[in-house]
Amino acid sequence: MDAVISGVGQSQVGRRIDRDPLDLTVDATLAAVEDAGLTLADIDGIATYPGGIDNPPGFSGVGVTELQDALRLDLNWFAGGMESPGQLGSVINACLAVACGLARHVVCFRTVWEATAQGSKGRSAVMPGSGAAAGGASSFRVGSFMQWTLPFGAPSAANWIGMMAQRHFHEFGTTREQLGAIAVNARRNAGRNPKAIYRDPMSLDDYLAARMISSPLCLFDCDVPADGSTVVIVSAPETVADLRRPPVRVESVGTAIHGRPSWDQWDDLTTMALRDAAAMMWQRTDLTPDDVDVAELYDGFSFITLCWLEALGFCGKGEGGPFVEGGGRIALDGPLPLNTHGGQLSGGRLHGYGFLHEACLQLWGEAGDRQVAGDPEVAVAAAGGGPLGGCLLLTKER
Repeated sequence: MDAVISGVGQSQVGRRIDRDPLDLTVDATLAAVEDAGLTLADIDGIATYPGGIDNPPGFSGVGVTELQDALRLDLNWFAGGMESPGQLGSVINACLAVACGLARHVVCFRTVWEATAQGSKGRSAVMPGSGAAAGGASSFRVGSFMQWTLPFGAPSAANWIGMMAQRHFHEFGTTREQLGAIAVNARRNAGRNPKAIYRDPMSLDDYLAARMISSPLCLFDCDVPADGSTVVIVSAPETVADLRRPPVRVESVGTAIHGRPSWDQWDDLTTMALRDAAAMMWQRTDLTPDDVDVAELYDGFSFITLCWLEALGFCGKGEGGPFVEGGGRIALDGPLPLNTHGGQLSGGRLHGYGFLHEACLQLWGEAGDRQVAGDPEVAVAAAGGGPLGGCLLLTKER
């Protein structure tokens, strides 16, 4: 694909930091522009997911127009919206824009402030169907598939993904201990990330002792709400001479969905749209899973990471449990370092963009104490679950 990533930036990340989401977004944008060696005058595009929505609380709050106006940008192209192949679909849109010549440097951002939005009331306060999320339960209306799940007390993706995980356990013998290896690995890596939410050591016994959320998913299988903004800048390849350092090349992307666009009516509940997006990505490159040095794979729930590992071909279908068992293969010093920043399970729910941010830092050799040894050259960043999935294969420019 004719697109590169020239810079990345991230705001303060934390729990209930009580900062305006636009404030966080501006911080991350200015950091990314400086990181790329550009100026605001160079930025002629903006892409974001999901755009400026205010329900559920904290899920976004900042759209294209707010950021453009705050920074007084002159844009040739912009895009934002909910219907996208995963959160990273906005970045893929930006890649297409620069490849088509519609823009030269596109700021892609994702901002969340879910921790502050939920306050002291817990995650249920921002769930669909709650009074806090809907302005009062008596006035709440819902359509789509939620009309069939809410009456049964299943408003959360934790319920839907838990159902999928349970099916995987049943068909392939996957165990909680195996799933726990993903969470324990994430916590170990988060201990090396100064911005991570949870940094205290966690053992497998700690994981198994945690309260159940939606069987077989326990507390530590679920990502942690956070406040923060992440920005990546997608640039046209002909601008390389203007950049601060050699950029990261977008080798290939995957966006396909061939099943029903549904959380609960997917044709195979042991997999998701990740299956189709991953297959498409590999069809568009000569590289293979064996070439990947670093994998940054969405972990809104640990089971989604397991599904990405299978979908991307790092192991066979149904073999995700044995692949991660014990954590050796996915450790920072293992053959496939996974979620090196702590993912969303321990690093904080930055909703997809945190994985791409980390992949770029690893390829640039700028990940600090969590840097993968051996000068990694190929990384994959993937985000989304259920009927949403998008992935990017990245290579190091020299």
